[in-house]
Amino acid sequence: METGVYQSGTVLIFSRTLLLWLALSFATLSTLAATDSKTKSMNVLTTREGETTRFSIENLEETEITVTFELELKNLKGSTNLPFTAVFPPKKVTEAFKLFPADTNAGWNYSYTCRYTIGSTLVRHDNSFIYSLPYAPDATYKVTQDYNGSYSHTGPEQYAIDWKMQPGTPVHAARDGVVVKIKDDSDKGGPDRKFENMANYILVRHADGSIANYAHLQKAGAKVVLGQKVKAGDFIALSGNSGFSTGPHLHFAVFKTKNGSERESIPTKFKTLTASAITLAEGQNYGCPASPETLVADTPRRATSPKQDSLFPLLGRSESAQGGSRKTK
Repeated sequence: METGVYQSGTVLIFSRTLLLWLALSFATLSTLAATDSKTKSMNVLTTREGETTRFSIENLEETEITVTFELELKNLKGSTNLPFTAVFPPKKVTEAFKLFPADTNAGWNYSYTCRYTIGSTLVRHDNSFIYSLPYAPDATYKVTQDYNGSYSHTGPEQYAIDWKMQPGTPVHAARDGVVVKIKDDSDKGGPDRKFENMANYILVRHADGSIANYAHLQKAGAKVVLGQKVKAGDFIALSGNSGFSTGPHLHFAVFKTKNGSERESIPTKFKTLTASAITLAEGQNYGCPASPETLVADTPRRATSPKQDSLFPLLGRSESAQGGSRKTK
């Protein structure tokens, strides 16, 4: 058995207390960050304008992220229902909501935790789409774990597929899309949970907003760069055995988010040598049909996403902070 998961995130905890005085008459901008922004996927920005506090999200990723805020408020109300979950577009700052006093003659304070994960809740997956097998034309590989696999394909990995595959095997795109995240700096792996955060992967966003995860890749095995458009059949990576794995294999799953800390995989059907639309089954070998459009050329340059500590750097990741105002008599 093998396992390969794009865990939707790790936890980042930050706490900061802000004493905001009534006499403060100008707007302030605070970036609540636990690490340098170059290593992060998002920032929470708060702007104070009089007694109103605006919350914005700076999304540093190449694709959407889903963020969930949970707040504890004293003498404050929000411009939207709380808890609050929303999807934020890539590479920009977007306002999330505002807080303002219920009683302007009394002091107020807040504390919050936000969790965020890559991807969107707004995905409407095209269930009629037939995926290509993620390997070379005329090649055949065995499925070693299918849907609902007892070893690791449960919960957010329910509809993932694993193929037994020797390290260095060419991995091909299963569907057209854009490369939105890359990790390929790990040479560590093994059948122990301590390796769980060490898997290499490539994420490709599809036209319907769903994201495909190609995981357990070889170190320096990415053959694409961030933002690159790929077609089904394009050569994108080399398989490997990085991360939590009992043996060399390729892990593939398509997913969307449920909220800022949860995601869900999506069932996929594939075209094979013997079927035009099939759900793959564990223990079976599947051949990839030949395609004249397949590209097998290396890319002259490579890049990785902002460095992350986890295979799924955004699931369950959170930030916490506090703020408040007190009145003088």
